Amino acid sequence: MPFRHKGAQVDLRHIRTFVTVAEAGTVSLAAEHLHIAQPALSRQIANLESELGLKLFDRVGRRLVLTSEGEQLLSDCRGLLNHARAVGEQAQLLRRGDIGVLRVSASPHLIEGIFPDLLRHYARRYPNVQVRLVDAVGPQLFAMLERGETHLAQAVARAVDPNEHRFASYPLAPMEMLAACHPKLILGKDGAVEIGGLAPHPLLQATSDFSIRRSFDAACRLAGFTPNNVLECRAPHGLLAMAEAGHGVAIIPSALRIHRYRVRVLRVTYRGKPLDEPLTVLFDRRRPLPAHAKVFCEMLGEHVRKCFPLRRGSRSAGEGRSRAR
Repeated sequence: MPFRHKGAQVDLRHIRTFVTVAEAGTVSLAAEHLHIAQPALSRQIANLESELGLKLFDRVGRRLVLTSEGEQLLSDCRGLLNHARAVGEQAQLLRRGDIGVLRVSASPHLIEGIFPDLLRHYARRYPNVQVRLVDAVGPQLFAMLERGETHLAQAVARAVDPNEHRFASYPLAPMEMLAACHPKLILGKDGAVEIGGLAPHPLLQATSDFSIRRSFDAACRLAGFTPNNVLECRAPHGLLAMAEAGHGVAIIPSALRIHRYRVRVLRVTYRGKPLDEPLTVLFDRRRPLPAHAKVFCEMLGEHVRKCFPLRRGSRSAGEGRSRAR
């Protein structure tokens, strides 16, 4: 394991030999300790002196005595060996996959609706892995993965170019599109509203950098109307607060927690089919994932399946204070 020293490449084995000889005092004792032949040990010392351009030992009888230059280098060489040992121990822990930092980027909807419970469960399994979250949507996700700023990036599946080979993906359950409104507003039936039924109503929407907004606008075009957006907001709870106050119908994803708001929640459908967005977790193929990152993807996938319950049956329109995750 070589390292650079003043332009010279120094072999870590030679450093270890130097420290051992300095501590043992003789070539024979050092060779016995290192389990190498005395001639080989002497060559390593000579090579190190040549690499450094310094004389490290004086021979006094049968003993080797450090020169003044050797004495000054000894402490640094011990520190170098300790650091190398620590690096090796850290690498061994990382190979086990149960320690480290995991950087994850996700939309604010999933961070708010999914990650609080998920991270609690994950921490029980990997108490020595620190998960660092970043609120990110859109093309910036790919740039962050490319630069190595994040290990995992949650995205909508259709945002990934089929010809994009830099990134691999782990599929997640689809996130549904919901409409939240004041409990007294007459809207839809049987827990669902056809998208055309939203045309007469003022709408409260996320900004256009969110996939749910772009999907909703595309569905409106198919349904033949232009949405009447009275609010466009990045903060999802701003939409819910306005809907609770009766200022319009909020278009929200099923990942969002709504239990703090008195609103009715309905599926948004087009020709009777619920509108949803398949999700995925992306990672850079060129950077192998540690074991704890792979498990994180699996736990996220399972958690999303549990937290998007609207796909497994209609919710009563009267369940206004329940949580649509």
